[in-house]
Amino acid sequence: MPQSLVKNYIHIIFSTKYRENFIDENIEKEVFANIATLYKSFESNTLQIGGTDNHIHILCLLSRKIALMNLVQEIKSHSSKWIKTKGKKYENFFWQDGYGAFSVSEKNIYSTINYIKNQRQYHQDQNFKDEMIGILKKKQNTI
Repeated sequence: MPQSLVKNYIHIIFSTKYRENFIDENIEKEVFANIATLYKSFESNTLQIGGTDNHIHILCLLSRKIALMNLVQEIKSHSSKWIKTKGKKYENFFWQDGYGAFSVSEKNIYSTINYIKNQRQYHQDQNFKDEMIGILKKKQNTI
């Protein structure tokens, strides 16, 4: 086969440093648009971005040309620098060091998109820590 064929859907989650509430509804659309543009520049198109004041979810189609670890590092670095330019309130913005990344099968793409779209509503009843534990348990049960 003369070319590489890759189709990896990845659900990526990371939070603000100390889970501080920085990504309010006044700036979230700009943040999501900026992050989508960054992903595209690394040939990893986003299908959905969403989140709350203290964390973000991204569903992307991962490029075959960049390692996941490098992609997340680049996205966090570039977006953090950009967010800091958006006003005094955001000067001390940082992303937390870690992240979660989970493969998503094609049959679960639409449910994952809906899950990410409804993050603000979802987090009225559940905090970030409990959400991550639930995702980990769900992934563990599918292995």
